[in-house]
Amino acid sequence: MARRKNALGLDIGSSSIKLVQLRETKKGIHLVNLSVANLPPEAIVDGALMNSSVIVETIREMTDKLKLKAKEVALSISGHSVIIKKIGLPAMTQDELDESIKWEAEQYIPFDVNDVYLDYQVLQSRPEQGQMDVLLVAAKREMVDEYAGIARDAGLDPVIVDVDCFTIQNTFETGYGFPPGETIVLIDIGAAMISINIVANGMTTFTRDINMGGNQYTEELRKRLGISHDQAESYKTGGQNADGVVPQEVDRILASVSENLANELHRSLDFYLATSSEGRVSRIYLSGGTAQVSSLAPTIESRVGVPVELLDPFKAINVDTKQFNLEFINRIRPGAAVAVGLALRGPNDR
Repeated sequence: MARRKNALGLDIGSSSIKLVQLRETKKGIHLVNLSVANLPPEAIVDGALMNSSVIVETIREMTDKLKLKAKEVALSISGHSVIIKKIGLPAMTQDELDESIKWEAEQYIPFDVNDVYLDYQVLQSRPEQGQMDVLLVAAKREMVDEYAGIARDAGLDPVIVDVDCFTIQNTFETGYGFPPGETIVLIDIGAAMISINIVANGMTTFTRDINMGGNQYTEELRKRLGISHDQAESYKTGGQNADGVVPQEVDRILASVSENLANELHRSLDFYLATSSEGRVSRIYLSGGTAQVSSLAPTIESRVGVPVELLDPFKAINVDTKQFNLEFINRIRPGAAVAVGLALRGPNDR
């Protein structure tokens, strides 16, 4: 008998759309459906939906092919339209916090408070100091409504809009758990955006989105080798050309871009460590399609000096190899972290 109903997890990324359906039972969490569809370049730019009709049609094709009866879907957003702040407030009751959060938020977000959706989570209370730590999240209404509208136009019912970095935290907690006393860094590297979430003792302490990602590899390969976008994408993920030959320059180009990304991540971690009272970082987990670039994880590990590994979003999920192609699962594994995190949510979640 099912423990709870799960929403469909729909990750609308800048280069592809991923859809995951899970079922939770007493025997664990089971993968029910999984679909990935590529989007044309420039369909989504910096989180903005530039070609809504193509995105809607792609989602419709995915759901039709899977013959999905479920319609309730969880979505996520990221980027500069989302502000995440850890703030300290005087200790107060839940009702008092509900009443005052809008006015408190005005001090911390650079948008008109009437133009955003607000949510918060109490991280911890410090009664001896009369204080509490609260995680405040504000997202521009325009962006949230736009993504929800895409889902509705595709025949789905959006019940949850989450934030990318928190969906990955949900995925990680389900599969790995958070070791007490340790600081873990979750880094999702998509085509156009890097999302960083630093979690200490199971609580988010720092987040940052960086406008960099897999597109840097594709563009550098395309320009320096004079090849097409599709060929550059193939080289990026370890593919070959029609003659089965990979130019020697490819590894050097990939390594160069990996070094740039690693330096940017190192700066963010240095900033965190310089401004935080938490201890050293224990481990870094990479997710997102770009995480599979072979030179990236070892370059980050060498630059930052912290062990790095790829996050496996299916670690705690039962995957029936008679129903799903394991080779396909392995190919998209790191890139499915957001969709899996969304699919772990229930329609009635806060």
